[in-house]
Amino acid sequence: MSATIAIVGRPNVGKSALFNRMLRSGSDAMKSAAITESTPGVTRDRNYGAAEWEGRKFNIIDTGGFFAEGLPGESSEITRQVKEQALLAVEEADLIIHLLDSKEDLNPTDLELANILRASGKKILWAANKVDHLPKEKRLVEFYAIGADEIIPVSAITGHGFDDMMDKVIASVPPERFTEEASRGLEGIPRVAIVGRPNAGKSTLINSLLGKQRLIVSPIPGTTRDAVDSVCSYYGRKYLFIDTAGIRKKVKEYSIEGFSIIRAHRSIEKADVVVVVLDISQGIVEQDQTIAGIAEEHGKGCLFLLNKWDLIENPDEAYKKFTRELKSKMWFMPYAPFITTSGIEKKRITKIFPLIDEIIMERRKRIPTGELNRLLAKVNASNPFPKYRGRDLKLLYMTQVETEPPAFAVFANYPAAVKKQHAGYIEKALREEYSFTGTPIRIYVKSR
Repeated sequence: MSATIAIVGRPNVGKSALFNRMLRSGSDAMKSAAITESTPGVTRDRNYGAAEWEGRKFNIIDTGGFFAEGLPGESSEITRQVKEQALLAVEEADLIIHLLDSKEDLNPTDLELANILRASGKKILWAANKVDHLPKEKRLVEFYAIGADEIIPVSAITGHGFDDMMDKVIASVPPERFTEEASRGLEGIPRVAIVGRPNAGKSTLINSLLGKQRLIVSPIPGTTRDAVDSVCSYYGRKYLFIDTAGIRKKVKEYSIEGFSIIRAHRSIEKADVVVVVLDISQGIVEQDQTIAGIAEEHGKGCLFLLNKWDLIENPDEAYKKFTRELKSKMWFMPYAPFITTSGIEKKRITKIFPLIDEIIMERRKRIPTGELNRLLAKVNASNPFPKYRGRDLKLLYMTQVETEPPAFAVFANYPAAVKKQHAGYIEKALREEYSFTGTPIRIYVKSR
């Protein structure tokens, strides 16, 4: 593993803002990766990213606010798990940035966290955030009571003092920890977006696959707000799982929930395969159709997980019922396979790995033009198309133009005559011959 740097601190000190600035510090400027808002406790899970400074590439972890007394409006159980997630990040890190708020006085939570960090034996940098001009820097003297040799002034929003802080970060990590693995990042690893309605069991599923409490799990819908990445290994093969915030109905005004919907769209967009988690105890609802439709629109591979199967009585009868319901309500994705799972009881969850591998292979499949034209001759011979202005509609030849998803150009004598249902007939013929399990197909009709 390459060098890892964790950002910790109490709520609303600017950890996510600093995380986003560190992401943008690389050669490839990135958009904000963590949700930032003035409401304390927005970040709950650990959020990972790859950053670069002066040619050194490393991983960074953004953590939830450490606050022993609990966050306003949050359950004590969630508060406990937020604290646990921050401490797990400390265990993973080579260097810890303990972020303080220069606009507020040092408080007992800062001191408690500082003591915990020292006990970890890890290298620590103390930084006072929200220092935007010199007069505020004069206030830093009080923060030395935390027991630090140096307090680094920085403003994550404006960038004041950021370069100096990053130079100290690089100098504090042994050079051998900046390995080439960080520069390669996660290239080549299948990216799997886990999507679904709030409280469908997405985080529980990922935690079961990882075998550890990677994500906060709570019966309260909407616990996950950011999209969080986790690398999982199955029989030596790595997979990058993205646990997205539960997708709700669109929110007109800006809110944390509304922005989480945007993040879910982005997670689907960068994924190879989308796993749509259905809370089968609630049945398949319109919102599930909407979520699946987003994956289809983005042209992603897809499979359905009928989750919480442990809550189902008479599973044999239920399986037949939900098979029919899935076929009826997800009619626009008949190619997507499905399995029944229980994230809580860890039943059949590893069956998703062979399916993910198969879907990725199908998405990358390329069919020789000669074979496609022989198939097209069969389609023409079946004569499924009506006449166009008194003349026969002919499909002249076909070639594959793209993969991921597979796309085919069909050349016709009258392209305007080829309707959506006709393209569907061509797609059906392609699937009967070549399967393309789990992936959409795009058909483009062109003139000769």
